[in-house]
Amino acid sequence: MASDEQMIKIVGDQFCVPYTMQLVVKRKVESFSNVHYDVFDTTGNSLLQVDGGVWNSKKKRVIKDPAGFPVITLRKKALSWKKQWQIYQGESSEKNHFLCSVQRSNALQMKNNLDVYLASSYMEDGPDFHVTGSFTSMSFKVWKGNSVIAEVMHNFTWGSCMGKESFKLKVYPEVDYAFILALTVIMHETDKV
Repeated sequence: MASDEQMIKIVGDQFCVPYTMQLVVKRKVESFSNVHYDVFDTTGNSLLQVDGGVWNSKKKRVIKDPAGFPVITLRKKALSWKKQWQIYQGESSEKNHFLCSVQRSNALQMKNNLDVYLASSYMEDGPDFHVTGSFTSMSFKVWKGNSVIAEVMHNFTWGSCMGKESFKLKVYPEVDYAFILALTVIMHETDKV
């Protein structure tokens, strides 16, 4: 197992494993007011789920464990030029539970690229992580410096047109997969708006 310096732990060390994780994320719009994500490992075990409203002005997504307990909350900042989201522990919005901020790299960009700033170094020396998307799909990579720490592949099907989509996540060893899921949700939400 890697040391704490090598481990990329944002949400919690229980989401960091010593091997590459292959995850499947299924997203569906359940009604005009609710969107739901389910996250499974390759054997079909439920790991996390995400709920939130579709049409409310203050977008909020809550990532929960299989028992339904809140792990982290994603909150979209109102009237943000770079479509900024903030991530908090649990369902909090308190400053002492702030984990990181995620925003578009450039307000006027063709492909969806995001910068991630951790609470510990918020906006000091540039982003701690960078997410790079493609022009043609919702597939993207998460970078820490010059190293790729996760890859997300969007599976387009005809169900995608009807509010049902799926993603495959490849999360490298000792990388917090709950954090990568949060970036997947934000990337999707930022791309759709």
